[in-house]
Amino acid sequence: MHIAVAGNIGSGKTTLTSLLAKNLKWDPHYEDVDDNPYLNDFYEDMQRWSFNLQIYFLNSRFNQILKIRKTNKTVVQDRTIYEDAFIFAPNLHAYLRGSVPALVNQIQKRGRAYENSIRLDYLKRLNERYEAWISQYEAGKLLVIDIDDINFAENAEHLGMVINKINGELHGLF
Repeated sequence: MHIAVAGNIGSGKTTLTSLLAKNLKWDPHYEDVDDNPYLNDFYEDMQRWSFNLQIYFLNSRFNQILKIRKTNKTVVQDRTIYEDAFIFAPNLHAYLRGSVPALVNQIQKRGRAYENSIRLDYLKRLNERYEAWISQYEAGKLLVIDIDDINFAENAEHLGMVINKINGELHGLF
């Protein structure tokens, strides 16, 4: 079984992936941000590094999917290849052509250092693309978890609620 955690920058995907893997004894597969040679440069100069970054992520995620498919393990993946195609690439295209406070606060609390320099309008457009993608998603089961009023990273009860929702979706328990 393959479960993926999707969401905007700084929304807690990596944290949730780690917690789910630990609590449910699944294999975690993370987005390659630590070894990504373009990520820091991208946030300094989006125009120059956007293509390189997207190609790197696309290649990395495709290879990750191939690796996942070769195993018979239940995995939880941090970020999906769909997000590259339907959210990040189109958003960058629109953003670079010149074309939400709560989210910025989450990034400042949970995010990586380079994420703190991301412009609010860029994040807002990503959020809009996520909403549009979710409304049309039909490739598999979908569970939307609103993280505005929960803190699964620091509250075991909140994490338990998330795990119960996932189990309910997977096994039809609720």
